[in-house]
Amino acid sequence: MNPNNIDASRILYEDNHLIVVNKLPGDIVQGDKTGDEPLSEKVKRYLKHKYGKPGNVFLGTVHRLDRPTSGAVIYAKTSKALERLNAMLRRHQIRKTYHAVVEGFPRPAEGTLRHYLKKNPRTNKTTVFTRPTPGAKEAVLHYRTLKPGDRYALLEVDLETGRHHQIRAQLAKTGHPVRGDLKYGAKRSLPCGGIMLHARELSFIHPVRKTPVRITAPYPEGCDWEKFV
Repeated sequence: MNPNNIDASRILYEDNHLIVVNKLPGDIVQGDKTGDEPLSEKVKRYLKHKYGKPGNVFLGTVHRLDRPTSGAVIYAKTSKALERLNAMLRRHQIRKTYHAVVEGFPRPAEGTLRHYLKKNPRTNKTTVFTRPTPGAKEAVLHYRTLKPGDRYALLEVDLETGRHHQIRAQLAKTGHPVRGDLKYGAKRSLPCGGIMLHARELSFIHPVRKTPVRITAPYPEGCDWEKFV
């Protein structure tokens, strides 16, 4: 498959207002300073080809995932949907559930992590503090262990806040970095070049139709997920 194109199997949901795509490790959701072609441009090309659209295709980025992270990403196909989805995101009305394989076994097996995070733009890394610190923003996540192991554990993570590298930084702070995440202390990389953090499920009320939407993203191949799930 041409890496510059989107295979239809990666489209998890689509209607007139939005499209949800299964992001692969290494994709960038939106253009950045690297100059690499973002996923958004690939999705625009997919839509242009599928519907034979002349001219430019509108596509709004609703939220982002880190480059080494995989999973479900929402794009808006209309400005009305983009405005409403952005408002829903600010009001925490889009539930994002992640799966993560971490080093070690968190104790307790289920709990809440509350830290204060400060991004360093120069290193593109987040520093974690255990108490309020100038310039740091509160970060809260909830986790539960789905499958314990000797060296690794599979966790389900729900975000209460959405900070830069939040899941990666907070889990690493507890001594359990995400598998493959060298930036935050993992012991080794993965063959796929990504990390074992996956945006597994999205659930929300459709911004236009007002009906419940629930989307599950298959795990990426080549990243060892088959060993844990």
